[in-house]
Amino acid sequence: MKNKIYINGIGSISAQTKDFAKNPMVYEQLIFKAITPNFKEYIKPMVLRRMSQAVKMGITAANIALKEAEISLPEAIITGTGEGCKKDTERFLENLLDQEEELLNPTPFIQSTHNTIGGQIALHLGCKNYNVTYSQNSASLESALLDAQLFFGEEATLNSVLVGGVDEISEKISTFRKLDGQLKPERIKNLDLLNEDSAGTITSEGAHFFVLSKEIQENTYAEFMDVSIRNAISPLDISSVIEEFLAMNNLLPQDIDAVILGKNGDNRFDHYYTNLQQGIFKNTKQLVFKHLVGEYDTASGAAISLAANILKTGEIPEIIKANKLAEVKPKKILIYNQYLGKDHSLTLLGAI
Repeated sequence: MKNKIYINGIGSISAQTKDFAKNPMVYEQLIFKAITPNFKEYIKPMVLRRMSQAVKMGITAANIALKEAEISLPEAIITGTGEGCKKDTERFLENLLDQEEELLNPTPFIQSTHNTIGGQIALHLGCKNYNVTYSQNSASLESALLDAQLFFGEEATLNSVLVGGVDEISEKISTFRKLDGQLKPERIKNLDLLNEDSAGTITSEGAHFFVLSKEIQENTYAEFMDVSIRNAISPLDISSVIEEFLAMNNLLPQDIDAVILGKNGDNRFDHYYTNLQQGIFKNTKQLVFKHLVGEYDTASGAAISLAANILKTGEIPEIIKANKLAEVKPKKILIYNQYLGKDHSLTLLGAI
């Protein structure tokens, strides 16, 4: 029997503000930045100026989540990032070319490693506990959540784990996605993304951290019930895979009150979601989110944050609804995400 795990704190930074339901941010770029809080409220200015955007967002989101959960020091920090600190990688490679591989400053290289974010969060908190980073493309955050789930099962005395995902955009490396068709060929309004029948999508950045615990608190958002990852699934098999996942949690498709789908407007791969919308979840409230925050490797963190808030408040913003069904107060929400037909993930949350 699995231990019950609860989400007691959330820190979320994306291209939308908290007021997105009434006043969503509109972008017409293929690549757009996150809306960030005042980092100086969370990080000392002298330290701040040497940090990359990914590290700034990671430390800030982690601090917000810990403050909500009323925890000063987590017993573990588990981070997921698809591409790490891309800006520092870009800076190092530019120096490599400009200086013809001579007298290189090692700092950008050191700060470009994927585990920089988790390491900097630990240094900021003074945390010497378990700290690991997963870089598994678009399943990076789910890999971190899976590790946390296993960790809770192995450590009987474990109570709080900080889990999150961070990815940033960069001026040049992010643009490379357009070369192989990962981005739309022309500019498009983000809110029109899911109505556009063409290849590619839009991309952004963000940081989403969650404090997981075995104990329910007054401000608990939801129960983190389960997570599953598969590298490859046939479009014809996706329904049976989901039914198998739900069965492991003693649930049927009709027990799911809302499903959050990672549709990103790429007509080459959105059929994975369409099959479910027209199949096992045709009578289920269907929700989408990437037209608001864009696509990036840990964008599913925005979906988890969204699901947790819906389960806590019982309210579903109109702007994320993909079908019209009678209003219900969700008790179980399933999140399904994939990218380029790979790294399929399922995350199940429940109301407390």
